Parts: sequence; C-alpha cells; structure tokens
Amino acid sequence: MLTTILIDLFERDLNKLKEELSLFENESDMWLKPGRVPNSAGNLALHLCGNLQHFFGTVLGDSGYVRDRDSEFTRTNVSRAEILNEIDTTLAVVKQTLQTLTEEDLAATYPIEVFGKPMTNGWFVVHLATHLSWHYGQIYYLRRIV
Repeated sequence: MLTTILIDLFERDLNKLKEELSLFENESDMWLKPGRVPNSAGNLALHLCGNLQHFFGTVLGDSGYVRDRDSEFTRTNVSRAEILNEIDTTLAVVKQTLQTLTEEDLAATYPIEVFGKPMTNGWFVVHLATHLSWHYGQIYYLRRIV
C-alpha cells in the first residue's frame, strides 16, 4: 500500500519538475543564481536525479549507478533536453525499485546510515519524497525570480 502511494507521489512530483523546467523561457536561465542563492534550478534538478538514482537505484535496487554528487552542483549548461531525459530515467528507477519492495522490506533497516543513525527503508523513502518536494519548491521560486 505505501509503495503504491509513494510511486504516485514520485511520479507526480518528478513530472511537475519536468514541467517546471520546461517553463523557463530561456534555457540558459536554468543556470542563474540570483542574489545570494547558492544553487541554480539546473543544479537542483541534477542533484535530485543523482540523489534518487543513488539512494533508490544503487542502494536499494543494486542498479550500478555511480553518483558524482559534486558535479550535481558544479555542472552548468546541461541542455534542458538532457535534464528532462535524466528525470525520466530517475522516475523509471524509482518506480522499478519501489515496485519490488514488500512491507517487510520497508520495515527493514536502510543499508547505509545517511544521517548517522539507523532508519527503516520506509522512513528513508518517505524522506526522499519530501526532499524532492523541498527542492522542487526552490526551483518553482527560482523560475519566477529569474
């Protein structure tokens, strides 16, 4: 039951992320960091893809994805089409992994300690959904600022 809800939420929010990035009138504006904003919309989108593909795909799904977290925040001028494609890939990885998780899997301890203490798989995947929403909201406002 929880996995079905999570699939719906991740699908909704990753598709909203694609829509938001598509609404930037100038593709180059996705890379602007107005004022004291530390991250561009493009970097936040890359970060979300890397984050989800790592924690879902690599850790839970054994996908073999290799994350380069630093480049998520330093790469620039990646085409919108490439980012949208990466979001599609991310959604497929998230859905595929969630579809394999049982209630027992969700109750099990997440394989790595991300926050310095043990947590269940269920707790962490819910955290990942809220992390996605948080950064999506930042991108939403960044688009309006630039």
